[in-house]
Amino acid sequence: MRTFSLLFVLAGLFFQTALAQQAAVKGSIHGRCVDQADKAMPFATLLLVRSADSTLVKGAVADVEGAYAFENISAGQYRLSAQMVGYVKTYSEPFTIDADHATVSLPVLKLAEEQKKLAEVTVVAKKPFIEQQVDRTVVNVENSVVSAGNTLLEVLEKAPGVTVDQQNDAIKVRGKGGVIVEIDGKRSYLSTQELMNLLRNTPSDNVEKIEVITNPSAKYDAAGNSGIINIRFKKNKNLGTNGTITLGTGQTLQPNGRGRATTSLNLNHRAGKVNLFGNYSYGYYENFNTNNIYRRIPFNDNVTYFDQHTSRASFSHDHNFKVGADWSLSKKTTLGALFSGFTENWNQPAGESKTDILDEQLAVTRRFTTVSTVGNRLTNLNYNLNAKHQFDDKGHELSADVDYVTYDGSSRNQLGTQFFTPDYVPSGRPDSVRNTMPSAIQILVGKVDYAHPLKKGKLEMGLKASRVESDNNLTFETKTDVWANDPTRSNRFIYTEQISAAYVNYSTQLSKKTQLQAGLRLEHTNSVGNSVTLNDRRERDYTNLFPSVFLTQQLDTNNALSLNYSRRIDRPNYQNLNPFVFFLDPYTYQQGNPNLRPQFTHALQLTHTFKQSFITTLAYSRISDAILDEVPRQIAAENKTFVTSENIDHQDNLSLTFSFPLPVTKWWQMQTNVSAFYNNYKTVYNDQLLTLQQTSWNAYTSQNFTLSKTLNLEVSGYYNGAGVYGFYRFRPQGALSIGLQKQLWEKRGRLSLNMNDIFWTNRFRGIAQFQDIDFAVSSFWQSRVVRATFTYRFGNQQVKAARQRNTGADDLKSRMKGGN
Repeated sequence: MRTFSLLFVLAGLFFQTALAQQAAVKGSIHGRCVDQADKAMPFATLLLVRSADSTLVKGAVADVEGAYAFENISAGQYRLSAQMVGYVKTYSEPFTIDADHATVSLPVLKLAEEQKKLAEVTVVAKKPFIEQQVDRTVVNVENSVVSAGNTLLEVLEKAPGVTVDQQNDAIKVRGKGGVIVEIDGKRSYLSTQELMNLLRNTPSDNVEKIEVITNPSAKYDAAGNSGIINIRFKKNKNLGTNGTITLGTGQTLQPNGRGRATTSLNLNHRAGKVNLFGNYSYGYYENFNTNNIYRRIPFNDNVTYFDQHTSRASFSHDHNFKVGADWSLSKKTTLGALFSGFTENWNQPAGESKTDILDEQLAVTRRFTTVSTVGNRLTNLNYNLNAKHQFDDKGHELSADVDYVTYDGSSRNQLGTQFFTPDYVPSGRPDSVRNTMPSAIQILVGKVDYAHPLKKGKLEMGLKASRVESDNNLTFETKTDVWANDPTRSNRFIYTEQISAAYVNYSTQLSKKTQLQAGLRLEHTNSVGNSVTLNDRRERDYTNLFPSVFLTQQLDTNNALSLNYSRRIDRPNYQNLNPFVFFLDPYTYQQGNPNLRPQFTHALQLTHTFKQSFITTLAYSRISDAILDEVPRQIAAENKTFVTSENIDHQDNLSLTFSFPLPVTKWWQMQTNVSAFYNNYKTVYNDQLLTLQQTSWNAYTSQNFTLSKTLNLEVSGYYNGAGVYGFYRFRPQGALSIGLQKQLWEKRGRLSLNMNDIFWTNRFRGIAQFQDIDFAVSSFWQSRVVRATFTYRFGNQQVKAARQRNTGADDLKSRMKGGN
């Protein structure tokens, strides 16, 4: 009995010691997540569970290379799951951590896109309208109910941190101008006004998403102090033949209401190694715009007031198209060709501006009315050849692009001004002027990019060369008895620009939780602005270095920090360099400035991410020689006011942005973005130091309600607080919109009804007051619109293709900055 008891005690001690030793074992788990194409799955969620009862032990987030690690894991039997929105959750085989298996390296976990066949319809996870990622903000246009039937400009107004100034034809991000707008990764070389017209008259039905990227790496062009807005059009990637057709109509509910109609067609044929694709859209838009300007002009001891009211009605016909093909020569080599473009015909048959001239006692001394007729035509054609070769499936690749782009446009403008006495009696001879300006732009771009994965990182390098030539020939005429050429106002302006660039970019894993990316870009610029009529030739030749550094630290399972810095450049727009004069009336006009210099930006950004969803970003930038596009000037002796572009000493911008999704219930999802920013402008104006500064903020929120399996409701709104831009202080503006969407015929059809700017609050109101400048501006346009849109998908909508096409020019990688 004593022997048995002793054995029992010894056995207990043995098992207790064994258990203690087993409990003392602390192991580690390492692995990597990829998709079905063996590409890394950054920020995938990893869950470590006990294999016996699936009890959660610990969570982790994959880094940018898809790698993950678990440390200090107690002995036991486990399984690991990997998941990400839009992908099927994947599990590892069960594994054990014990004294003999303290370090476990798991096989690669592959995640497949989530698909569920239901009556020949593929159901995938729905992305939110606003998707905040670490390095960019994504506006998923095709997922928004309130965006159906909208124009690109109307959708862009809803993007967090983006401000659209329709009064001055400007786009700002976090209160800063200098935004580069791209279409499918290709930079647009349109003037600001032409670009705004394109966005204003292009339907959003063919757009997949809009990306707002504030701080790209050295791999991409150094232009754009506010970053990039990239508009991605839809591309069908299904096998077989399929497509989508959309029809839409709309009506403005404001006074002088206008109509609009849109249609689009998207086709795709994929068979074997060949993929053919194309899309076309047409839009007809009737627009109106009303401006009110009140000016005070002091001269000597007298003051003159101008009270001006302008209304313009216009219409446009716009065609957009794209045709392309991909050939898979082998599993590793792909060739592609793309032909795209648009045509725009915009006409303002009758714009009318009525102005009263008042004295110091505010008594009317004179009146005049200016009637204007404006017409613009623009055709853009883009030709692209691209090639890509993958040496292996680990990211070792070489890509090349050649682009040839042409813009062929013309504009005509005729002004007729009649002067009156205070009692509206005609006084003097009418003042009649007109001008025509044909313009032609040719762009040639070539680029090569090479990527080579290393043992602990990745090396990227590339070369790029571009040439732009713009020819604008302004012919100005005045009328007394007959029309006659006015050589003092006519001008031919030819602008050429050549940019050569080379870059190197290196990324590495400094530790299990720390990643570093550093790059350096060199750009050489040679530009010549030649005013042929004025015999004024300005040449600039300069070379600059643009470094960038990105550092990411995974603090723990839920928290990550990233810090990045970059230097950027913005060259003057060739239209702004053109010294020609554009008249609104005899006392108001716009003039180019051939003396503009490029501006340079130092940008610093700190981002905190919590659970991959709650993102906070603190950013600071200083812009030296900042270019302002709407600088007002007075010729007081002649009572004339004009605007031009000028360099100021510098601009400081500090911003803080919050992005957070709130899943209120299963049927109610909320996404909110709030940005606060501080702007400080400093310059010398008329030999006097001028400082303008103000803190402002904007917010966007969307509420998505799932009313049934086929019915969705969305309510969204944005608000831009009072702020300052250059010499102007502007008042708050915003809009509330609502939309309803019904899925039909097993989700092959979709009917959308929405209304933008329900309360008609999206108006511009601003003032400029300093030295001899004193005026107030207010403006409104066709922002309150009700629309109905119908979309139908046909053909094979089931099987996804194995390869997603990415050309060298629009390959985004971790940070996108295309452009030519």
